[in-house]
Amino acid sequence: MTTRVPAPAQPGPGGTSASPPEAGGKRRIRFPSAFTVLALVTVAVWALTFVIPAGRYDTKDGAPVPGTYHRIELPTGFGDRLKDLFLSPVNGLYGVTDAGSGLTAPGGEGAFFGAAGVFLFVLAVGAFITVTLRTGALTSGVARLAERLTRHRTLLLVVLTALFSLGGTTYGMAEETLGFYGLMIPLVLKLGYDRMVGAAVIMVGAGVGTLASTVNPFATGVASDSAGIGTGDGIVLRLLMWAVLTALAAGYVVRYANRVLKDPERSLVAPLPEDAGLRTAGSAAEPLTGRQRAVLALFAATFLFMIFAVIPWADLHLGFLPTLGWYFPELAALFIVASVVVGLVGGLGEKGTTGAVVAGAGDFIGAAMIIMLARGVTVIMNNASVTDTILNALHSAVSGTSSGFFTVLMFLVNLPLAFFVPSSSGHAALAMPILAPLADFAGVGRAMVVTAYQSASGWINLITPTSAVVMGGLALAKVRYDRYLRFVAPLMGVLLAAVIGFMLLGAALG
Repeated sequence: MTTRVPAPAQPGPGGTSASPPEAGGKRRIRFPSAFTVLALVTVAVWALTFVIPAGRYDTKDGAPVPGTYHRIELPTGFGDRLKDLFLSPVNGLYGVTDAGSGLTAPGGEGAFFGAAGVFLFVLAVGAFITVTLRTGALTSGVARLAERLTRHRTLLLVVLTALFSLGGTTYGMAEETLGFYGLMIPLVLKLGYDRMVGAAVIMVGAGVGTLASTVNPFATGVASDSAGIGTGDGIVLRLLMWAVLTALAAGYVVRYANRVLKDPERSLVAPLPEDAGLRTAGSAAEPLTGRQRAVLALFAATFLFMIFAVIPWADLHLGFLPTLGWYFPELAALFIVASVVVGLVGGLGEKGTTGAVVAGAGDFIGAAMIIMLARGVTVIMNNASVTDTILNALHSAVSGTSSGFFTVLMFLVNLPLAFFVPSSSGHAALAMPILAPLADFAGVGRAMVVTAYQSASGWINLITPTSAVVMGGLALAKVRYDRYLRFVAPLMGVLLAAVIGFMLLGAALG
């Protein structure tokens, strides 16, 4: 999923983390993991609650009323504050605030709730993805598609980039991409391209899809939950973003690939000794079995139904479609049931299915804990009544700005946050409770703040060196990081300009 729990070291053989010492016996300096970053943020925020004055807004219909901010005195002492710090992860999971402080979240009475629903949903998605991968249907499906389009090089690159982008926009496809490099690199070499093309199809495709997430539960879902809105809010603009940005990314990859095909000397990566053998190897993809076709159909149907269940069709003036209004509890149940069905249909059996479900949930426990930790920071701020004080300061900074400038500012503010907290779900849970209410002051829908956040997170995570998705993918493709940066730099500029344009368009459309 979308850079959920970044690993600072590159994966070594077998997917394990490798961190060899530098020449001369020196070890490289590592950027801390998302867990460490959030732990440090938690302690820092807790310390700042002793400095930042407590205050509150009056609320109306769950939104803070401009001009009503006022200072308050808290009855809690140092012992209570220390207890808040100690219990913050647990309180973040259950949404517990200090009843004695009379406190609620910045959205008003009852607006704050814990990460338990999101926590269980993340585990359910992890189980579903792992079960599907263990059936072998997903890898075989991509291999079969690639074989059928071998004679249509450009179309193949466009289709594969779009497929990875679709995975990114729907469920935050990220770590799952690491399994496709072994298939993609030999394929592009046989077509006359270089290793950079194979890496770009996967990494840029999935990365741009995540940048323009539509219903990605780890970005859009968590952020919308933290902002107090539905996942389907703002989906029309995000769908347009996804289509345009995916087209830009595919066009960029095809342009580079065609340049290399015409003149191999213009490649950004030097050929390796084994490339000649890979270019001539003649392995054919096995035909899809009936089980694999059924699994792929169930896989697609599950995500399509998730999209249908979360979109407020009535708000889109499509009243003939029922608005189910599903949220994290219902979606978690959907993916758990789908995991069992896919496992049995895919031939894993009872033991294989349950083992894959448990393993998948275990693989995603880190992402779930990141969300829990980030929500704990919000609890500390709420219990100390400093959330509204920070909102008041930010409101003063953006007051009087146009809606367009506000949305662009939200995007820019999230860029450094995305670098220091590469976990998209952790970033969302940490930032949205503060940033989303600012939209109420600026006269902009909160969905625009969600879109600005996920765009910033996705843009940074295309190049962040703290991500196992980027560094691990490049290691598997045997492409140097500096070469990749040189390749992707112009595209990053194009995407930056396009995203800012969409921010202005979204603000103009209201």
